[in-house]
Amino acid sequence: MNDLTFQIIAMVIYMAAMLGIGWWAYKRTTDLDDYMLAGRKLSPGVAALSAGASDMSGWLLLGLPGAFYVGGLVEAWIAIGLTIGAWLNWKFVAPRLRAYTEVSKNSITVPSFFENRLRDKTHILRITAGIIILVFFTFYVSSGMVAGGKFFESAFNSEYLIGMLLVGGVTVLYTLFGGFIGATYTDVVQGIMIFLALIFVPIIGISQVGGIDGAMESIRAVSTEEVDMLNLFGGSAIAAISAAAWGLGYFGQPHILVRFMALRSPRDAVAGRRIGISWMIISVLGALASALIGIAYFQQNPDLTLDDPEKVFLELSQIFFHPLIAGFVLAAVLAAVMSTISSQLIVSSSALVEDLFKIIAKKEATPKAQVILGRLGVLVVSVVAIIIALDPKASVLDLVGYAWAGFGAAFGPIVLLSLFWRKLTAPGAIAGMIAGAVTVVIWGNSDALSGVMYEIVPGFILNLVIAIVVSLLTFKHSDNIVTEFDSAVESVRTGTVTLPVFDKED
Repeated sequence: MNDLTFQIIAMVIYMAAMLGIGWWAYKRTTDLDDYMLAGRKLSPGVAALSAGASDMSGWLLLGLPGAFYVGGLVEAWIAIGLTIGAWLNWKFVAPRLRAYTEVSKNSITVPSFFENRLRDKTHILRITAGIIILVFFTFYVSSGMVAGGKFFESAFNSEYLIGMLLVGGVTVLYTLFGGFIGATYTDVVQGIMIFLALIFVPIIGISQVGGIDGAMESIRAVSTEEVDMLNLFGGSAIAAISAAAWGLGYFGQPHILVRFMALRSPRDAVAGRRIGISWMIISVLGALASALIGIAYFQQNPDLTLDDPEKVFLELSQIFFHPLIAGFVLAAVLAAVMSTISSQLIVSSSALVEDLFKIIAKKEATPKAQVILGRLGVLVVSVVAIIIALDPKASVLDLVGYAWAGFGAAFGPIVLLSLFWRKLTAPGAIAGMIAGAVTVVIWGNSDALSGVMYEIVPGFILNLVIAIVVSLLTFKHSDNIVTEFDSAVESVRTGTVTLPVFDKED
């Protein structure tokens, strides 16, 4: 058999496994709570691997190595910021969000939690949050489609469009039927595949470039006065801050936050943090090492060319491994892409059904009808994302960066204030959320502004300031909000959720 046949065999095995998990999950999905949140029964290991895989996406194996390949070690500030942000998210947000979402009327989506937590009877907050999720997740899902198209273009010399549609189609299929359970357990398999690929490509690669000394010598040979590939502090302070600010985005990513909400109990966040951060640190270091080895390898082999830096990991895997092993490494890249798409489709679907349809229709559908509506939501978002992804020139990192900033700036401060500040009000949350989202849209689409600072920074700060100021101006004491807040804090302390008892319902 030729190389292509081996790789196709590996790809078919992987695709079949994902569809099989989707079908298994389909049999275990009976209502919207199952479809959107797996009944809050995730173990810490499953939640951690699922959060990591859905978080990193094709960015980890395409966008990040590409950034390292072009800019050198200075691009590590993105990874440093993300790792710190992820640790803080698991440490402080995960346990309290798990407890508070159950305490606050068993909220199963981030927008419904905002509404229940702040007693917003106008539904403006929930609708605004739902719209923001749909807008930015459409771009985020589209980035996954682009990564899938580039993957097939590089790995199999296929047409970009065919690859993009194949990746999108299979992912939509198992997400459509398997819901959150299917997305989560496919994430676990995909997370393990990503982890192994990012360990073995650098290990094999280092022997191909003459060891560490040979790699360093070759990397220094391609360094210039403008770009020192091995200098972590080679860029400006503003550029480093801007890159590290990616970590702020973690507090507002719905597809990650929903994993915290689905944990079995608040105490599971401790084990989840240890597993998740260990997975992340090793994976990010693997992405960095792969890029640096790629620089050395292509410098030592000038007859080989790399047209797209974002494909450096793909190219190395095909060069270093037997075609069948290379096929499974390529499947790991595809796994990174598909895990994120599926998670984002579920959250987008929940925004359509739980946070928009129910409010606008003003009626409660049957459990079966809600699941059907959830699946229709998956289809709608998928079609729009595919249309955006028809442009093969789109950068994976640019699309991810825009969506990441949108969620981080719009939701991050509101999540933190909701969990840790009693005086946050619905008007404050609405004003801050809109300010953060609008800032990202304006700043991110201005070449003059985006070139100075990553748009998440001004968006996050403006949201935080406006939310606090407006909340202080509109604050009214509520015994029930205080009781609920105290119940959430106590639940985190004990590790077991204690539901509040109100003197009277509000």
